[in-house]
Parts: sequence; C-alpha cells; structure tokens
Amino acid sequence: MRSLPPITVSTPDRDRLYALLDNQQGESEVIDLLYDELDRADVVPPDALPANVATLNSRVRFRNETSGKEHEVVLVMPREVDQGPDRTSVLVPAGAALLGLKTGDSIDWPHKGKTLRLHLIDVVRN
Repeated sequence: MRSLPPITVSTPDRDRLYALLDNQQGESEVIDLLYDELDRADVVPPDALPANVATLNSRVRFRNETSGKEHEVVLVMPREVDQGPDRTSVLVPAGAALLGLKTGDSIDWPHKGKTLRLHLIDVVRN
C-alpha cells in the first residue's frame, strides 16, 4: 500500500504540470500517478510555499531506502533535462514521487510492479 505524506505545490508549478500532462501522448503509470498527486496536493501561492518543499527547479537530495543510495538532482520539466548536470524530469518515477514533499518526508511510489521507497533529505531552492 502506498504511503502518502501530505504534499504542497505552488500554483504556477501545478498549472505548468497540468499543461504538461494534458499534452502527453499514450498511457503511462507515472502520468496517472502524477495527476493523482496534483489532485490531492495543497496548492498555495509561491510566496506561501515553505522553503523545505521540493518544487520544480529545486535541488533535492534523497535516499532510495531499498538500495541505500543517496542522489542529488534538480527537478525539472522534461524539456529541461539536458540544460545542465544532475537534472531529472518530473516524469520519471523519482521526480514525480519527490515533488511536493518536505524535508524529512518518505514516500512509497509504485514502479513497474515494485515499490520505490524514497526519503527526502534536503531541498535547496533558488
């Protein structure tokens, strides 16, 4: 069963993500799950978003609890992945799972019949 911690998303991020998802072709588990996440998110104006929440263009450090490996990436829109090092799309499982979490949160995210167990360690927003 999925563990669903509360998530918070800014109004501009929500709008950009809905536009992205609405223009995707075909079916995808990540797209469906990201729609679900956006639907349940607490949506706030950008100035009300806590600094420790993972957003688009934030640098996040997280641990895959299954492998024990830590990763540090910048969450971006798919077309921005090649615009710099260590970028990951919000349309990959880890990117979608981390969006809206706050530092210290963990989430179980389904992926190809298995479960990704991710723990958000740190968020740095520009």
